[in-house]
This record gives sequence, structure tokens and C-alpha cells, in this order.
Amino acid sequence: MSALTLDTAARLATAGQQAATAIETPMTIAILDAGGHLLHLIRMDDAALGSIDLAQRKARTSIMFHMPSALLGELSRPDGPVYGIEWSSGGLISFGGGLPIADADGRVLGAVGVSGGTADQDVEIAQACVRALQPDSVPA
Repeated sequence: MSALTLDTAARLATAGQQAATAIETPMTIAILDAGGHLLHLIRMDDAALGSIDLAQRKARTSIMFHMPSALLGELSRPDGPVYGIEWSSGGLISFGGGLPIADADGRVLGAVGVSGGTADQDVEIAQACVRALQPDSVPA
């Protein structure tokens, strides 16, 4: 796979929506392409309006640094090597819920960002999205 398609993005977001429904937590799930542009977004009924921006920023953070947003958070603690980085690049998110989406070769094709629950719940749902990306079920 060389790029995320709308169909793939919708499938990933739907997997996340199903997982969020299972834990009874309304969330927003954003799928961004490799350039950090919105490809697909689901805002579940009753998800906070602020979760729209947070989900997109978490995904964008993951794309820009090719890492989970929570890992950037660990690195940007006051005693960390990149303290204050969240103030760069138009505002980054340094807590859980953003995960890069990579191909089999590790090339980042985009990212998912989830917001609406606790940081741990957001990570759980983002992981459900990424797990839905199975090499044998994605068209080339």
C-alpha cells in the first residue's frame, strides 16, 4: 500500500467507533493522510465538540514525529530532551490518543487521532483502528 485511501480510512475509523461503542464512550476519530490533512472523521453522538480539534492534533503530532503522541509526551516532560516542543508546529498534543499508520516497510502513511475518553481509552481506541489495518485486507 502506497497511500491511505478513503475506503481504508473509513474502515479504520469504523473499527474505532465499534470499539468506542463497546466501552460506551462517545469519541471523535480522525484519520489524516501522510501530509497531515484530514481524510476521514467520525464524531460520535454526544462526543464533546473540543474532541474534534484534539483528535486531529493528536494524529498530526504522530505524523510529524512518526511516533505515538503519548511517547512525545514522555520526551517533553520538564526533565526530558524536548521539553516545550508542544508549543511548536502550530500546537502539538503530548498525551495519548495519536498513533502513526505505517505500511509493512515502516513508512508512515498517515495517522489516527482519538479524543473523547481518558488518555488511556483514547489510546485503546486508536490501537483498535490501527489493528484494523491488516495487510491481507487492504487493496494495493
